[in-house]
Amino acid sequence: MPKTVDREEQRRQIGAAVLRLASEQGLDEVSVRTVAAAAGRSPGAVQKYFRTKDEMLAFAAELAGARIEERMAAVDPGLPPREALCALVLTTLPVDAERRAEAAAQLAFATRAAHHPGLGAIRRRVDADVREALAGWLADAGHGRGPEPGADCLALADAVIALSDGLALRLLYAPDDREALLRALDRALDALVPPAVPHP
Repeated sequence: MPKTVDREEQRRQIGAAVLRLASEQGLDEVSVRTVAAAAGRSPGAVQKYFRTKDEMLAFAAELAGARIEERMAAVDPGLPPREALCALVLTTLPVDAERRAEAAAQLAFATRAAHHPGLGAIRRRVDADVREALAGWLADAGHGRGPEPGADCLALADAVIALSDGLALRLLYAPDDREALLRALDRALDALVPPAVPHP
């Protein structure tokens, strides 16, 4: 009986190989041939799922974004709001080997996206999804009490994402500064998102 091939699982495995290769050697080293070697497949097998390097990069960028969103969704909603927000930011930071590889790949994608409109569109879509999810969480946690709470929560989400992006970059090239940078995260979150004040 012929073996059933899960096409999406095959694409995810190849996408994971792209992420590893991008994080270890940079996007210049990503090609059908090098990804095939990293994934333990032949170039012809890879081309059954991705015809070009750009198709592989686009899929890998979406895969990296999906991994971050999955980790964010797994944060315990029962945590106190300030603790939960810190946990959400930590899902995006390179504080372990897996997240470090993803962050390095994401940085490489961001650099390439500056010159490749298709990849840039994917990055903007992933960013918008994360921004909307974070703004919704902030609203549910009781932040954004100004005359336009929705706009206030979006502005707060932008600030938290900017903080996360900056820390991720610093952690990539200065991993020995991790403790100081995580303390900086706590201080910045205290300034950006003070405890919600209950309604009288």
